[in-house]
Amino acid sequence: MTLPIVVGVDGSEPSLRAVDWAVDEAALRGLPLRAVYASLWERYEGAALAHELGRPSEEVMAEDVVAGAARRAHRRQADVRVSTGVLAEEPEYALVRESRSASLLVTGTRGRSGLAEALLGSVSLTVAGHAHCPMVVVRGSHDNQAATPVHGRVVLGVGEAGEKSAAVRFAYEEARRRKASLNAVRAWRCPSYETTDHPMLAGEPARLHEQQAVEALETALRDAPDDVETERRTVEGHARTVLVEASYDADLVVVGARRRPRSFGLQLGRVAHGILHHSACPVVIVPEPA
Repeated sequence: MTLPIVVGVDGSEPSLRAVDWAVDEAALRGLPLRAVYASLWERYEGAALAHELGRPSEEVMAEDVVAGAARRAHRRQADVRVSTGVLAEEPEYALVRESRSASLLVTGTRGRSGLAEALLGSVSLTVAGHAHCPMVVVRGSHDNQAATPVHGRVVLGVGEAGEKSAAVRFAYEEARRRKASLNAVRAWRCPSYETTDHPMLAGEPARLHEQQAVEALETALRDAPDDVETERRTVEGHARTVLVEASYDADLVVVGARRRPRSFGLQLGRVAHGILHHSACPVVIVPEPA
């Protein structure tokens, strides 16, 4: 069964950029695209009025939005098969459910209600914490990074999942499709309580943490394919800060996020949360099994 790429749309400029990114990715992968609008419009129109009219004005608008998204996608990639869906429910729930039957889920940074794009909107943030498939949040405005690959570089944040990491596999596959290099980054820090003023021991704790970062990086990339140019880097600092800085020279940042099946809270760590808010290019959150 061929699973489509699903993109959430609402007519906003960020969602239109998400359509552009998603249809380019669909063309790259040879997959269909599904554009989805979800809204519980009865909340705004009133259930009684919706029943009386039979077709709420929000529904009419929603159909116009998805039709416009489909036309935009077809103009950009005429060979990609595009379908649409209008769902009468909260977008967070609808998109998480859609992710069960998608190869990739794509959203913009903020919807029509967003006041600014400086931070991530609540819908994208919630969905990123619960999506069942890899999810892309299309960030980036400088250097047109949200629209077209301009650097030929995919950045991978190497976490704790090791050689079985789904994020590592995704990053290599994406770099191969794009004919891009992969920059695998492992950040490390030496806690302040481990520092010492003894001249004979100065720097020892830091070297230990750096060596652990090198070993973690080598373990994660043990099965690196020969056909993808790979750069390995260990960097001292907060992981989220290191990855945000790397995003300015990248077309895509890939990070993993643990999924805890019995947890109902937001399942994003500080690193994923930070990069989603501040990256200069699109970000992929790849679910990692607990």
